Amino acid sequence: MNCDFLDAHERHWEDAELLNEKERLANADHLYGMSAECGLKRLMICFGMSVGASGLPPDSDRKHADGIWDRFDAYRHGHPQGAGYALPTNNPFANWKAGQRYAAREGFDKSLVLAHREGAEIVRHMVAKARKEGLA
Repeated sequence: MNCDFLDAHERHWEDAELLNEKERLANADHLYGMSAECGLKRLMICFGMSVGASGLPPDSDRKHADGIWDRFDAYRHGHPQGAGYALPTNNPFANWKAGQRYAAREGFDKSLVLAHREGAEIVRHMVAKARKEGLA
């Protein structure tokens, strides 16, 4: 299986939106994090992150949304067009963990999911900008 971070980013966003509309908050929340993670990894590749033959990033970048948000700047700063892709310093996924996919649905509320949706939407706009500019 080869990684396609752009397709995964878009697919996770679309499914998160469908689940959020149906108030299936736990899975929507998980997919907003996955969407942000995949979108940022796609941009990191555009900014010079190396990937193996399967498309996987190096071990130092095999992080989920909560950790990859903070790794993103390392790649953005080294690229001539990186200045136009700054993330907010406040990581909206700091309280998001991939392991939450095992949590009971009662632990998710609309405000939590909305904050993660907003973070994923920031990434979504950056990916759209990169595509328009011919980067992604």
